[in-house]
This record gives sequence, C-alpha cells and structure tokens, in this order.
Amino acid sequence: MNLTKFALGLTAATLSLAACTQQSNEPNKAGKTSAVEATESGAVGDVVYVNADSLLSNYNYFKDVRDRLQSQAKKAEDDLKGKASAFEKEVGQYQQRAANMTNEQRAVTEQRLARKQQELTNLNQSESNRLMTEESEEQKKIYDKVEAFLQDYSRNKGYKMVLSYSRGNSAILYSDTTLDITQDVIKGLNEQYESEKATAEKEEKPAEKKK
Repeated sequence: MNLTKFALGLTAATLSLAACTQQSNEPNKAGKTSAVEATESGAVGDVVYVNADSLLSNYNYFKDVRDRLQSQAKKAEDDLKGKASAFEKEVGQYQQRAANMTNEQRAVTEQRLARKQQELTNLNQSESNRLMTEESEEQKKIYDKVEAFLQDYSRNKGYKMVLSYSRGNSAILYSDTTLDITQDVIKGLNEQYESEKATAEKEEKPAEKKK
C-alpha cells in the first residue's frame, strides 16, 4: 500500500487528478498571464485547466492527510515488527529446549506458537485493511473538497469546464498558460482549509474545558 500517493478521479466536467506528491511545481513562464488575470480583462474562454501535480503537492489538507497516514502506517509497522521479533525469540527458545521436553510438552508449545503465529498474521491483515479503509475514506474527502470548491469557483468565474493537466499522464498536449488556474485554486483551497481548521480548534477548546 502506497501512502504517499492518492489517485483521485473526478468527473470530466470538473477535475481528474493523478497525484504524485514528490513532483515539483511548474510555475508559469515569465511574461505569461494567468487565467485569473486574463479573466479580469475578458481574455479567457469557458475552459481552463489545473496542474494536478502542483495542486496536490501544495494543498495543505492533502499534505496533512498524507503525513498522518504515513505516521499511522509507521506506528503499525513498528508495532508488528516488535511483536514478530518477540515471537521469533520465543520460537528460538523453544528450539533450544525442545530436546529436553516431553512429547506432550512439545505438542502443547507448538500449538501455542502456531496460535501466536496466526494471531500475528491476522493482526497484520487487519492493520493493513484498516489503513487501506482510512486511506480510501480520505481520498473521498479530498475528492469531495476539491470538487465542491471547483464547482463554486467555476460558477463565480463563469467557467464551463475545468480540465486536469498532469505531466506524462494527460490528454492535454499543449495549452496556453493563460488558461492555467492552478495557483488561484491552490490559494482558495488552502484558505478554505485553514478556516476550517481554525473553526475546528475553537470548537475543541470548550469541549476540553468541560472535561
């Protein structure tokens, strides 16, 4: 399971994102105006585009989710490694003592070790499923947030379609940079996210005082 990437599919009328957080941003070339600036002068049409790589690598909510999931995955991995190491040590101790044990003692010990091994296998699977489920839920939240923002944004700007551009994975071979709204969308999404975080923190403080 790759926790550093999200694959987000939005409808063709909004945005289709193929995320790769480690790719660098691609700023507009010097001398080029953005779609937002062009809109103010009436120089852009109904169709614009967003650089998906730059969007996700600069969207603070996405980065926070990615870091949290990576932290959870690391914690689960360390916990499983610790349990596996303890189990291996126990198996080694049994192998050293087996020759001096009765048949009944060996049978009982082997059954107990087999149960522990199965428990470790089950724990590994359940943790993997839990992380995959949480990742899927976070994908949907990001999908919904970006889609909702773009719907309002496009309605306010008068855009009829927002396309996605991702280098090496896009149907768009060329587009004038005056159609690029990436930076404005990033700015709007981050402002929205910071506002939501501030509201959530204010709501948490009274709840903590009550405790």
